[in-house]
Order: sequence, then C-alpha cells, then structure tokens
Amino acid sequence: MQFPEIRPYLFKIGTLEVRWYGLMYILGFLAVYLTALSGAKRKQLPLSKDNIADLVFALAVGLIVGARFGYALFYNVSYYLANPFKVFAVWEGGMSFHGGLIGTVLAALYFSRKHKIGMLQIADLITPAAPIGLGLGRLGNFINGELYGRVTDVPWGVVFPAGGPLPRHPSQLYEAILEGPVLFLILWLVRRSNAPPGVVLWVFLALYGLFRPFVELFREPDQQLGFLFGAFTMGQLLSLPLFLIGTAMIVVSYKRASKSGPAAKTRKKGNQ
Repeated sequence: MQFPEIRPYLFKIGTLEVRWYGLMYILGFLAVYLTALSGAKRKQLPLSKDNIADLVFALAVGLIVGARFGYALFYNVSYYLANPFKVFAVWEGGMSFHGGLIGTVLAALYFSRKHKIGMLQIADLITPAAPIGLGLGRLGNFINGELYGRVTDVPWGVVFPAGGPLPRHPSQLYEAILEGPVLFLILWLVRRSNAPPGVVLWVFLALYGLFRPFVELFREPDQQLGFLFGAFTMGQLLSLPLFLIGTAMIVVSYKRASKSGPAAKTRKKGNQ
C-alpha cells in the first residue's frame, strides 16, 4: 500500500509550523504530569502541583538534551564532531531514546536530591506514563515517514516516499504498539500488584530492552551506520544492557522485599 498523504504539521501560521511530532512530545509530558500528580496524591508524598510541574519541566529538558546529544554520540558522532554546532539544530531531526533515558535519569536524580525524595519513588511516579510518550512518538515517526522498516512482501507493507519504490515494514507502528499500549498495560498491572519500590522502572527497562531489539529485526538500519558486528543494529546493542539491568534488578528487588517482609520480621523476632 502507498504511504497515506499526511501533512507533517497540524497547522501553519506563516512560516511557523506546529508539527505532529512536536505535539506528541507535548502530549507525552502532559501524561507524565497527570500520572505523577495522581501518584503523589495516592502515596501521600509532599509534592504540590507546582513541584510536579517543576519535575516535568526538568524531565523535559533532560529528555530533549539527552536525546539530542545521545543521537550525536551513538548514531553520527563523526558528522557532529565535524559540525559541532549542528547538535543544536533539533529541527533537522535526530533523537535517541537511550540518550533521552540518560537525560531523564539525571533530571530525576536532581529533583530527588532537591526535594529529598527517594529516586525509586520518583521513578514509580513517572515511569507508568513513559509508554504513552513512546507510543505517541512512534506514531509521529510514522506520520513523518521516517525510521521505516526493511523491504518486505507482507500484505501490509508500505511504500514510504523516502524509502524507494518497494514496500517496507511499517516498523514504527510495530514499535508504537509494543512500546505503547502493550507496555502500558503491563506496567499498569505491575503497579496494581503492590510491587516493591522501583520494580515498575525495572520492568519498563527490561521490556523495552526486549521489545526494541525485536522490532529492529524489521527496521531498516541507520544509513550512516548499517549493521554492526555483522548482524546487529545500534538500537539492539544499546538496548541489551537495559534488558540485563532491568531483569537483574527485578530479581534483586523481590529478594530484598522477601527478606524484609512480615514473615522475615517474624522469623527474626523468634530467633532473638
């Protein structure tokens, strides 16, 4: 099927364009604000609406700066070393999830220390909304006709304007589904299960580290990088550590919880 004719912008005022991709970011940050506000009330944390707004602002700055510098470092370092000021040309595109993740972690750490609230508590507040932003972001990639998949003969293959005459996997939609509603539902169930502190974050990292390499099997590698070590993409290599760290920390969190639970305290009291 031919790529649907979707304007990359929602509306224009003169030379100013409000693009769908930028709108996805705004909606994602709004979801983080509402989720964090609700979570802070439920957990009775000493955070006002203004505090939550400050948190979301810090996360937004961390995400955008981290995503941009992460893209320059992980995906096109030689170009940006030769053109360092191009790093700030965000309108030219190029954002890295893994760089954005680093930026948001640093922003959350700053907010945690400033307000003397545990880092894992902050993570539990904001992580459940992450799939909303990720899913919307991948929809934005599809609307822009970028980050398309490899050539395919499946019936739902799409001929992207920038991808040549052959149909390709709409890998942006695969990723939008897995990183959006599927991941959101899993995190929602984990949060409702009264999991130990931080487990929502660790599950998010583990599943992203699983979903992203899977979708990369259908996604066209970045032109300037191609395949690394013969068969791997940069996205797969950067996601593997997330899967390993997330999985390990899930196990550690539940082991710690079992040792400090009611049964463990009863045994300790009986041995005194």
